Amino acid sequence: IEVELLVKGHSDLGEVAPEIKPSERRTAVAIADLEWREMEGDDCGFHYGDGTNEAQDNDFPTVERSRLQEMLSLLGLETYQMQKLSLQDSLQISFDSMKNWAPQVPKDLPWHFLRKLQALNAEARNTTMVLDMPPDARPAEKENQMEEEMIYWDPAEDIAADDIYSFSELPTPDTPVNPLDLLCALLLSSDSFLQQEIVLKMSLCQFALPLVLPDSENHYHTFLLWALRAVVRTWWSQPPRGLGSLREDSVVLSRAPTFSFVRMDVSSNSKSQLLNAILSPGRRQWDCFWHRDLNLGTNPREIADGLVEISWFFPSGRDDLDVFPEPVAFLNLRGDIGSHWLQFKLLTEISSAVFILTDNISKKEYKLLYSMKESTTKYYFILSPYRGKRNTNLRFLNKLIPVLKIDHSHVLVKVSSTDSESFVRRIRGIVGSVVRSPCRRVSVEDMAHAARKLGLRIDEDCEECQKAKDRMERITRKIKDIDAYRRDELRLQGDPGRKAAQVEREFCQLQWAPDPPEKHRAELRRRFLELRMQQNGQEPTSGVQEFIAGISSPSPGERQYFLRWREWGLARVGQPRLRQPPETLLSLRPKLSGASDLSEPLWPEPLGVEHFLREMGQFYEAESCLVEAGRLPAGQRRFAHFPGLAVELLLLGLPLELVDGGTLSIPVRWVTGLLKELHIRLDRRSRLVVLSALGIPGTGKSMLLNTMFGLRFATGRICSPRGAFMQLITVAEGFSQDLGCDHILVIDSGGLISGALTSAGDRFELEASLATLLMGLSNVTVVSLAETRDIPPAILHAFLRLEKTGHMPNYQFVYQNFHDMPAPSPKPRERRQLLEPPSDLNRAAAQMEKQGGGFRTLAGLAFCDPERQHVWHVPGLWHGAPPMAAVSLGYSEAIFELKRCLLENIRNGLSNQNKNIQQLIELVRRL
Repeated sequence: IEVELLVKGHSDLGEVAPEIKPSERRTAVAIADLEWREMEGDDCGFHYGDGTNEAQDNDFPTVERSRLQEMLSLLGLETYQMQKLSLQDSLQISFDSMKNWAPQVPKDLPWHFLRKLQALNAEARNTTMVLDMPPDARPAEKENQMEEEMIYWDPAEDIAADDIYSFSELPTPDTPVNPLDLLCALLLSSDSFLQQEIVLKMSLCQFALPLVLPDSENHYHTFLLWALRAVVRTWWSQPPRGLGSLREDSVVLSRAPTFSFVRMDVSSNSKSQLLNAILSPGRRQWDCFWHRDLNLGTNPREIADGLVEISWFFPSGRDDLDVFPEPVAFLNLRGDIGSHWLQFKLLTEISSAVFILTDNISKKEYKLLYSMKESTTKYYFILSPYRGKRNTNLRFLNKLIPVLKIDHSHVLVKVSSTDSESFVRRIRGIVGSVVRSPCRRVSVEDMAHAARKLGLRIDEDCEECQKAKDRMERITRKIKDIDAYRRDELRLQGDPGRKAAQVEREFCQLQWAPDPPEKHRAELRRRFLELRMQQNGQEPTSGVQEFIAGISSPSPGERQYFLRWREWGLARVGQPRLRQPPETLLSLRPKLSGASDLSEPLWPEPLGVEHFLREMGQFYEAESCLVEAGRLPAGQRRFAHFPGLAVELLLLGLPLELVDGGTLSIPVRWVTGLLKELHIRLDRRSRLVVLSALGIPGTGKSMLLNTMFGLRFATGRICSPRGAFMQLITVAEGFSQDLGCDHILVIDSGGLISGALTSAGDRFELEASLATLLMGLSNVTVVSLAETRDIPPAILHAFLRLEKTGHMPNYQFVYQNFHDMPAPSPKPRERRQLLEPPSDLNRAAAQMEKQGGGFRTLAGLAFCDPERQHVWHVPGLWHGAPPMAAVSLGYSEAIFELKRCLLENIRNGLSNQNKNIQQLIELVRRL
């Protein structure tokens, strides 16, 4: 409007538009000057008041553009604008992985933030910079100050400058950076998969999540639908009638009432503080949205204005904690709605109600709101009685009441900071009444549809992502019944596969018999080959062929998109039917510990990506057996390329199955093929350290590994995969020589070890064998325990067996606190007790290994000095009561210390001799 007035010949904006601020006039004059010069055929230079000229490539002023470029340069992210920062880049092990370092210059900030976020550290946003200046460079008057000057960031959430185009100085290397600027710069510099990981970790930390990402460089905004896809939450669902239950769903798909909080012009009240108070149950306030009163001072945002954040309240089923009876979404627009009209328009279309915080309603703001007269959204105004022009506000409010279809109850006045608690109760009451009445309920997908209509870019709309989604839907469309689908589409995992694994197990055991009958061996070999020939006679079904086509795409990005879509698609249609009410694993274990049928699963297993890879492995196994036996010429192989396809997925960060969860056996030929292919792909960087985590399901071992290294092992589900999985971590080239390895192969025992007692017979023997295998492959073993004396018998048995081989990995026992009680450091006596198993298990394990009365304690067996740090007590995972709890700071810090200790042991050679992949292949065969 201002530019149009100037172009039409109005030289003095102060006369025709007195509400325009001086700084806005300067910007409008500059833009108008640019347009005049375009009409006159000039060179479109941008003229400032001082007569300087800056040539432009486009028809928009460079002010915002230069701000983004300067911010990226300041943070060291300008190199990632063409080739985006990847998830694999952020997960590499380096020197910084072993120290709790503080950033010294702004270029350290993105990496520091990523490492803190990977560790689920609740203080990731409170990062400090330590200015490390040489003594002779310090001013004389600062000699007596602390050597380390800590600078705290703050988004200055509701501080409005004269205008968003102000020509203030950008941050310099010795000034603080706003954390929201850092987040926006990092997301703009990351690929889709790193964006998704950042948002997922922020969700676990209970931080508000970015929903609309502003990009002042290219002048379009991105709706982050894909980035939010991985966020899954669990809450208590209480129907109007009947019993309530826990529900787990993606936040992208679940519909909820949505409430937006925005600022108009200037507000002395903070939106973010108000939102935090609304979301926080009880008296404990959690800073979900970053606000201006956190830490010290305020720092203006440079590139984050226009950012829209989202957070949810989820009920827990506890009356004393549940602020609302059902999930409710809250949106927060950073900056003034007048400067970010597109975002405000989106919020009005998707919200059940919009709360507008302001101190002044002027003619300009009135015109903005008048244009929303057709909206069906409810509007509420939050004013301060001590700021702004009361009479002017009342005049415009009286005009807006009939236009927006509101009444005087929609105008709230926050008198002072002393009435915060009662004011929050009032806002909650309004939200609650809207929720109870018929109101708009939207999912994030619905929000994305509205954003697309308004012209916002949707991150999911790229061609690679949509092609992968279409392929996934062609597969999942056929899944009506899980059992029928497995029987019809995954045929090799049926009876022939289970029988082949059992026969091979018998054949291997027979090799160790003192005088095995040759006739029995020949019979087993014949049966085994018959079963493999039966498998090899099958053709991959259409579902398996579609999966193979998806992971064979020449585009790495499309392969990654396909895998993520596949995981989510199967998670929605592939859950097994529970034949009894859901129970925890700890309650299921005693009932099932006596099962003797090894093919009977301990709990229903969901259909996942691992089942399709398992089917590929069975095709490869059957074909390899026939080639070895001379029944099939090597030139007629059809599935020799399967290991290469799977290894590509491993290098992209997907966990691969090492022990088949269906048969509880290790497919040696398939695993050997994977490792050989991995050796080829890694070329000269094939030195490995193998780190395994063992424990019964429910002891938090997978979460521990994910927090420690940023991995993707399955966590938190009753129906979790049964097999053992492996994932590869790269060591940075500059650190590999010091650490002594190029990669770390991490193995999660998954659901292999059930905690069954020795009376379980064959199952216990099998679990003990598998535990021995995983520990025998490892340089380092972490044993995860839920209770101080809860050492699973199978793991104890594995220690006894490994003593005979002379191979003992470096091990750490991790006791995780699941009762929200303080976890003090164990005393030496407590360490000894933990390392000395109960006498009944002691005798049972010794008897199975025929050690009789000569059995030593576990401490003696494992060459353990109880005074040394082999035992870790980790605080509880959650700070507060889920689902509104964040990961506790104590848990994050304890896991970091454990990680540092493990890497230190690897570097100091305490983890036995490191392996190359060829040695690991041989070790798999021998074990």
